[in-house]
Amino acid sequence: MYKKTHWWSVLAVLLVAVIVLAACGGGSGEETTEEGTTEAPPTATTAPAKGEGGGEMAGGEGSYYERALAGEFKGTVVTMTGPFTDEDAVKFNESVREFEDATGIDIQYEGSKEFEATISIRVEAGDAPDIVDFPQPGLLGTFVKQGKVVDVRAFLSEEYLRQQYNQSWLDMATLEGPDGPVMAGVWHRFNAKSLVWYPKDDFEAAGYEIPTTWDELIALSDQIKADGDTPWCIGIESGAATGWPATDWMEDIMLRTTSLENYDKWVRGELPFSSPEVKHAAELMAQIWFTEGYVYGGRAAIATTFFGDAPAPMFEEPPKCWLHRQGNFITSFFPEGVQAGVDYDFFYFPPIDEAYGKPWLVAGDIMAMFNDRPEVRAVMEYFTRGEALKGWLAAGGALSPHKDAQIDWYGDPVERRIAELVQDATAFRFDGSDLMPGEVGAGSFWKAMTDWVSGTVDLDTALAEIDQSWPR
Repeated sequence: MYKKTHWWSVLAVLLVAVIVLAACGGGSGEETTEEGTTEAPPTATTAPAKGEGGGEMAGGEGSYYERALAGEFKGTVVTMTGPFTDEDAVKFNESVREFEDATGIDIQYEGSKEFEATISIRVEAGDAPDIVDFPQPGLLGTFVKQGKVVDVRAFLSEEYLRQQYNQSWLDMATLEGPDGPVMAGVWHRFNAKSLVWYPKDDFEAAGYEIPTTWDELIALSDQIKADGDTPWCIGIESGAATGWPATDWMEDIMLRTTSLENYDKWVRGELPFSSPEVKHAAELMAQIWFTEGYVYGGRAAIATTFFGDAPAPMFEEPPKCWLHRQGNFITSFFPEGVQAGVDYDFFYFPPIDEAYGKPWLVAGDIMAMFNDRPEVRAVMEYFTRGEALKGWLAAGGALSPHKDAQIDWYGDPVERRIAELVQDATAFRFDGSDLMPGEVGAGSFWKAMTDWVSGTVDLDTALAEIDQSWPR
């Protein structure tokens, strides 16, 4: 005969069952370890564990780079684009081949000489490659503002990134996104600009010494002039780009006479060209450029001398000029047959105010991530390591921003020496004109400097014209 059961009796039975299950560990939400302690299993809100490289361990053991080496992403493809073409494209592909062979990831790089135009079209069409190599952070910043770029801190810890790079590189990679600052990429290679070249054999025969301060640089210039020679080789003619070498001088001097914060504000348009800080930098530049007898051909020849021809008189016998400030690429314009360490050498463009240390003006390539997949994360983490450039350093044509790059990896003696000098750097900043809006950095800045050097306008007018051209 069926008997009616009171609801409280059923509840009591269920309660007993729950207690029994809990005692057995079946529904507690905890797992018993060999030591007898308990630990919670992972949940959707549990912070991911980190591997050595700072990558998430979800789906495998170790960072994404380590998982790639373990073969987890074998057979995948990572697409890339950027400005590397011809010989540079060959060197890039050769430099990543060892990683491809070790991981089975196919890095497909497509370079373009019209990179700046084509990448904008592809991103707008929703057809961005996985990774894009930007030679100018300014263009990258446009896509970061649109929310198109993956923040690398999503899978690389800041502690790890500081281990791999000087803080300045991380500062330069941090750009403003729609919801705040974004670590927009990782630096791959760079070019050093803060260099002064000289004819080594003649320089030593004359008894000249390498200057280590601005005052010593001026004293050396005076000594060369007193000896009846011209100290400086300077030329800024470059067709439609005439004036850009003058902007490099201004940027190097700005880094040596004011704070990094002011330099960054200047680049962003928050510190006007007519400010005392910028005008002071220009006046120090004029101390060399406009002093009678300091420049080969005189002030009038600076704007009409092709920048690649400017150092040529340095190699005549005897030298017609003795000092030339330019980036490491300038050696490709030196006369055929001259030998580094014999016919020419270089030194660091000296500090001016010791309060600002030993900064370096640079240009370079930053790798940005547009599509977020595990194999793409692995390649990005690979680019944070010096080994990603090891083959290129051996072949020549690159400098590594990575702390773990080894000096003996460099095959070119000039680049090896530069890498040694860079080890003493206190800070880095990217070429300012490359970061400014195009109408300024590649427009009014070039033109106003050329007009001022040529003597067609005074300094105050030149600086005011640049300020007026800044987009509002």
